[in-house]
Order: sequence, then C-alpha cells, then structure tokens
Amino acid sequence: MPIVPQQAPISVHLQELLKKTASRRDQGLILYSPGNVTEPTRVSYRGLYALAKEKSSIVQSIEGFKPGAPILLHLDTHWDVILWFWATLFANGVPVPSSPFSNVEDHRRKHIQGLGTLLESPICITTTKALGLFDCEHSFNLVTIEDLDSAKKPVILPNTQTKNRDDTAMLMLTSGSTGNAKAAQLGHKQVLAAVAGKNQVRNLPPDKPFLNWIGMDHVAALTEIHLHALYHGVDQVHVHATDMICSPRLFFDIISRHQVSRTFAPNFFLAKLVTVLDAEKNALDSEDWDFTSLKFLVSGGEANDIDTCAAVTSFLTKHGAPANVLATGFGMTETCAGAIYNTNCPDYDVRHNHTFASLGKCIKGIQMRVTHGANGDNVSPNEPGDLEVRGAVIFQRYYRNEDATREAFTPDGWFRTGDKAMIDSEGNLNLMGRAKDTMNINGVKVNPSDIQTSLDQALGSRVSRVVCFPSRADSAHTEQVTVAYIPADWPPSTEELGDINDTILKTSLLVAGARPCVYALADDSLLPKTTLGKISRVKMRSLFENGIFRDQIEFHHEAIEKYRLQSLQLDASDTEKEFLQDFEDILGLQLSTIGVDTPIFDMGVTSIDLIRLKRRIDTRLSLDVPIVTLMNNPTARSMAAALADMKNTTAYNPVVTLRHSGSKTPLWLVHPGVGEVLVFLGLSKHINDRPVYALRARGFDGEPYFTDIADTVETYRAAIKQQQPCGPYAIAGYSYGTMLAFEIGKVLESTGDQVRFMGSFNLPPHIKFRMRQLTWNPCLLHLAYFLGLVSEEYADSMAAAFNALPRHDALAQVLDAADQPRMAELGLDEPRLANWADLAYAMQSMAVDYEPSGAVATMDVFHAMPLKVAARNRDDWVQNHLSRWGDFCREEPRLHQVDGAHYTMIGADHVVGFSRTLEAALEARGL
Repeated sequence: MPIVPQQAPISVHLQELLKKTASRRDQGLILYSPGNVTEPTRVSYRGLYALAKEKSSIVQSIEGFKPGAPILLHLDTHWDVILWFWATLFANGVPVPSSPFSNVEDHRRKHIQGLGTLLESPICITTTKALGLFDCEHSFNLVTIEDLDSAKKPVILPNTQTKNRDDTAMLMLTSGSTGNAKAAQLGHKQVLAAVAGKNQVRNLPPDKPFLNWIGMDHVAALTEIHLHALYHGVDQVHVHATDMICSPRLFFDIISRHQVSRTFAPNFFLAKLVTVLDAEKNALDSEDWDFTSLKFLVSGGEANDIDTCAAVTSFLTKHGAPANVLATGFGMTETCAGAIYNTNCPDYDVRHNHTFASLGKCIKGIQMRVTHGANGDNVSPNEPGDLEVRGAVIFQRYYRNEDATREAFTPDGWFRTGDKAMIDSEGNLNLMGRAKDTMNINGVKVNPSDIQTSLDQALGSRVSRVVCFPSRADSAHTEQVTVAYIPADWPPSTEELGDINDTILKTSLLVAGARPCVYALADDSLLPKTTLGKISRVKMRSLFENGIFRDQIEFHHEAIEKYRLQSLQLDASDTEKEFLQDFEDILGLQLSTIGVDTPIFDMGVTSIDLIRLKRRIDTRLSLDVPIVTLMNNPTARSMAAALADMKNTTAYNPVVTLRHSGSKTPLWLVHPGVGEVLVFLGLSKHINDRPVYALRARGFDGEPYFTDIADTVETYRAAIKQQQPCGPYAIAGYSYGTMLAFEIGKVLESTGDQVRFMGSFNLPPHIKFRMRQLTWNPCLLHLAYFLGLVSEEYADSMAAAFNALPRHDALAQVLDAADQPRMAELGLDEPRLANWADLAYAMQSMAVDYEPSGAVATMDVFHAMPLKVAARNRDDWVQNHLSRWGDFCREEPRLHQVDGAHYTMIGADHVVGFSRTLEAALEARGL
C-alpha cells in the first residue's frame, strides 16, 4: 500500500511551520509534569504560538541579546524548553538546548566553562533552582525564567531580520561532559527536510498523537516527535523520563490511554519492558491495553538485540499493534535524528539470523555508502567498511570548530559517521560498531555490545541498570572488561551481590573470554547518561580511570570477599584441591564458583587459557600432559583421575568432548589446517542444547602425523561411530576441515548412515591450488599468527620474501619476531613450535592433489569474507568458488552469510552471531 503523507504546510523556516499549523489545527501539547502521570495539562498550538511570540519580545530585551547569537536553554521540563525554544526562534536568536550537567563536580565545571567559551559568553536561560550548578568561573549571562515571567512586558520590537532556509535554526550539543562539547549547526533547511522525510516512512493516522518521554535537549525529541507532530498536525504527549524509566509499564498505559500512533524507545528501555513482561506476565495478561493506533515505534541510539525486539513486538501485537510496529533506525544529531529505518523488524533480521537488528534504508533527503581505505573506495555489498552519508538532512557544520568540521567530511562532501558498517545485498544498513568503540584485550578485539546484551539477558530483574565498558588499570598491559551495575534493591544482601557478581563473571568469560572488573552503584547519580538514557562508555571509562568509583569498587570487593568466605564449601580430595587451585591461579576462576565436577569449559575458558593451564600442570607435576587429556577431562575430579594412572605414552584418540550434555543430535566439528581444535571452544560455549565433539589431528603428543586422506578419514569415521553409533549425523569442518568432513560424510552414507547436516565453514570444494601454495614456511607463519605470536600485519608483510627462506632460517625469524611472553604463556619453545608446523604442513601436503568426487545428501555453506589470495571479494567468493559445492551435493546447497573474515568468523567478535546462524541451520535440517 503506498504511503500517503499528511498534507503539511510548506514552510521556509520553523517559525512559519508553527504559525501555519497553529492557524489550521486545534491540536497541541499534552504535558505531564514530573511526578504526575495522571493529570496532564493541555496547551494548543495556537496558545503556544501566541505565548512564544509574547516571550520573544522578552528575550529581545535581555541585556546583551544579539540577533543570530546562541542562547543556552538549561531547563528541566518539556514545556519550559519548548516555550523558550520557540521564543528564542521568534526573537531571531539561535536556541541551544542544554544537556543535563554531570554529577561529578569537576566535570560539571569544566563543561560549563567549555560551553561558555564555545558559545562566546552567551545568554543562558535557566531556573532559579539550577543557579547553584553554575558554581564556577564562567562567562554566561544567567537569566531565570522566574525573573523573565515577572518582568515588565516590553514593547514588541519589529522583526527586521529576514529568515531563509539556509539560516541556522538551532545548535545541538553532541558530546562532552568535561569541557570538549561540540555543537552541530542545524539549519531550517536541514530540519524541515528531515521532518518531511520522516513523514513519508510510514502512513500514520491523521488524528492520533505522538508520544515523547526523553529530554528536549536530544535531537530525537525535537525532530522525531515535537516538530514531526507539528508537521503532521497531531497532538503530542510529553512524559518525564524519570517517571517512565522508574515505571516502564507506564509506557503501555500512556500509549493505550492516548491512542498514540508514533513514539520512540531505545534498546535499553525495550529491555526493561521485556523484564517487566517476564516478571509480571500473569498480571499483564489481564490488562486491557489497546495498541491498535500504534503504527511506528522507533528504536535507535544503540544496537537493538533481536530477541528483545521480537519479545516486545510479540506483546504489542497481542494488543492490536501491527507486526511491523517496531522500526529500528539510524540517526545522529548531525542527521537531524533518525534518517535510516528498518520497517520490517524483526522479521527481516530473524530470517537472516541476525544478533542485532539491521537498520534498513534511507529516508528521502539522505544517501549512504560504505567505504574502505585511505582513498575512500566504495566496497561491495556485504563487505564491511566506514559508513558515510550525505544529503539535504545533514548538518551544516560544527559551530566555531573548523578542525572538527574539516575532519568530519570527505573531500567529496560525505559526512564520516564514525561507524563501522556494511550494506547487505538487499540494500539494508548493518552497523558493526563504532570505529572507536571496541575493547582490545590481549590483542583480541571484543565488541562491548555483545557483552552488554548478554548481561542484560542474564541478569534480568536482579538489576535496574548495567553497563559494560573498557578500561585500563594502572600499569596494565591490556584493556579489561569493566562492568558497573545498580542492584534492583539497595542495600542488597551479600548473597545477592555475590550471585550478581558470579553471573557477570560467567557471562563475560563466556562472551569475551575475559575476567571482568565488577562493582555496584547505589543509584544512577554518577552515570553519564544522555537524554535517551544511553550511557556513554567513553565517559564511564574516564570516570573509572580518574578514580570516581573508587569507594564503590572497594565496597564491592569487600562484600564479595565476605561472600566467598561464606560459600567456600568444597568437598574435594587433596589432589582435586590442587587442580582447583590451578583453575583459580591460571584461569582466574573463583573457587566458590566451581566445584570438583564443574567443567571448566562451562566457565568460558579460552584456547589460550587451556594452553596456560597445561604449562602450569606440567611444571607442578613434572609431566608432559597431552592437551587432549585436559580437553577430555575438563573437571578437577576427572583430571585428577586421568592423571593418577597416566602412563608415559597416551593412546591417540581424535575425539575431544567440548560439550557433554544436550538432548539434540550431537555436532561434530573437524579441525582446520593447523590440526588443533582450540578454535572451536568459543563456539561450543554458545551451543546449549546438544553435545559438541571435535576431531583433533594426530601428532601433537609424539604420534606419527597423518600422511594420507583415506587413513585420516577412516580414523575419524571410526572414532565418530564409537562415540555415536547411530545417526543421523551432523558434521561440519572449518576451512581445511571441510574437505575431511565431506569425505567422512561420503563414507558414512555409503554404509547406510544418514548425514542430515554437512557444514562448510568458508571452504570451497576445490582446494589443491591453495594447498600447493602452502609450503612449510607459510604453514609456520599462519600458525604463528593463529597462536598470537605475531600480528596479522607482520604475517602479511612477510609473506613474499619469507617463503624462499630455508626452514631453519624461517623458524629463527619467526622466533625472533614472536611475542616472547606469549611463547612462555603457551609453553612453547623451538622444538614444540617446529613440531606443530611439521604437523600443519603434513596436513596441507595430503591435499596437494585432492580432487573432490561423489556427492553428499546436503550441504550448508557458511560464508565470511575470503582471504585476499582466494577471491576478490565476497560476491566473487560465493558465486565462483563456494557455489561449486552444488556439483557435489544431491540437493541445492544452502548458503548462510556470517560476519567476519576467514580467520575471525568464529572468533570472539562474531561467535555469537555465527552460533545463532549455525543453530538455525541445524534446526532447519530437523536436528
């Protein structure tokens, strides 16, 4: 059905928009004062227009007023900001809605002084009660609305300045709580183009109001709701943010009470709604809410978790809302708020197995592109890069900040948003994080949004707020995951603090493979919140590293120590206690969180942790414990039993159990070309409903290497049958392992077994050409990169000259460049590294003449960005390489797009999304 927008008055500037709407419409503002959610007041647009015109003459009479100069509006309520916003505009001033000041004294003062400098000693309209906040040297001319309201009405001055669409309408503050705020300069032209574009996204009722509950200092409150409602000619309801956040179900009450058609809610608030729905399910089922008028619930400002989107949508549709009522979107202050919308959420993202919602397509008035590299080359669909936008809705410049403006725009006029993104093959925007919003933990990049989402889900109603951000402790060599939370009730008991702390610990280890720094806050007074309620991770880090939370951290540490002493009840032998101590010292696990029968894999142990643990046990027991023994005995009890009678030689067993339990069909994973299965540890942690087994190459513990594909396949097939005698089978291989998985599947099917799932993790059927490129030296170099001994940049730079070196020289060069602390951490020396390279080379050598033949019943191909040597881009990779699996499959292969590149697709940054795609593919095969 085509969208037919309301006939809105055509305006040259915002003042004309209000004037024309006031003359044609009886609608207006429905205002709930702070603390009052039952008895609103009403001001018509006609009344607002008349009062704003009256107040504009008062603004003009303020000492120091200059036409075209900024006026800061530091006001608390929606009505005060709206009234004086329009009064300033009608006075030919430039309104600057002020964001809330920081509760940290030093930050507040620096922010005020910085604003005074930026805005050149402006007038500031505020309230009497807020005057105490300006307790520092500053250059503002402070004027209170109380004094202005009681002032003698001045003579209305003639309006001699002509406004046009290119004039500045307002300045919107974009960042800064410590003196470094920027102000985006928005013209009448940009704002009116943005409102017109928003009005064409969805066909809204002509007589149903909009709802706003965020502060008017945020561009979304002004453009998404206030100005859009004016443009559309409907009422607008305003509720104070504190009232809404303290009682989330009020959101449903107001929507139903006023038959709201359009509103806004960021992901954190949607998550609060889901928590309420879960906690009060029976009570809410009896509510007679009516959401039939609600057509457009926009969510933006932060990544939207699909599970949350689906849960909220499901509830709203039960009460009459359409299935696509929720629209995730992208917008910035610089784009006049929302400018790109996903109007098919959550269906589109569920269908594509997304972890976070995509953001859809552009409104009229904006274009987007994704570029890569210093030259800003456009990337192909589904390839990541830097998001840039341009068009009529983009801001003019940063006020009095030429350097920031110059850096913000490309030479050809596109605005650099600072976001990493990709545009998929259907033209929808998908964000991949801010360019500066990642954690770098021991050289591994971790997306805090993944941890944040998992924490929200794991903690539920036990906390009222939780925020995850990176920090760096004094003298630390790497960043750390840092988590602050507010318990649902204060003060919490020691047991409640301990329970929340352990949940956060397990979640962080599971998602990021890193132990977090955790502390509790009594309330949100120290949290650097935006008007949307979003908490700035950058500002949290600054507060943390400047010691603002020192008392809270000490309180939490003492409470957890008390909890540990109370809960230390471990029934373990002396030998088992020694292994538990190994877990604590090497893996950072608290003894009170694990027992002798707790698998360490369930605690989020990483591959590097496992190698460090092996070294500790080897040193303590004067043994050379095969790492496969640790993998197959991941508890203190089983490890003690296994090592008690361990002999000098251990019979080779390729099966490594990554997950023991689960009611669904087991999943078998075949190792990549390096022969090791540590790469699957993270993936196995996100598969909760089936056993997970991995097949590990021969030769790590002194056995002879495999030299023949048929021998390898038969060994693995026999091991699979011994562990799982009957099908159906689910088998997948990562990279090189895909070839072995394919051959195993053929053998199983030839003997009457059913292989219902065959997975390729980014490998085509024809591989011999690539295998012939991988002589011993490249195998060593790739192994060193795989283990984190050298960087990817080093490996790429060495590739050409390195291949020609003699083995001994190549090994010496890698050892010289290797991270020595990491070598020691992994228990590696020259012989062990050389042996591992020999094993990897033996694996590659088996396949130099490999030609695929025959067919399997099914094939699921998971495709990520290819290696540069393998294909030009993802499209080339899929169409000309991976699609060839169709020649070796009895039905059309199913293709699954996943994030990341060949070496990172199941790494920490992408494993959550990959696991969801994998599980959906298994379920689609009936497993």
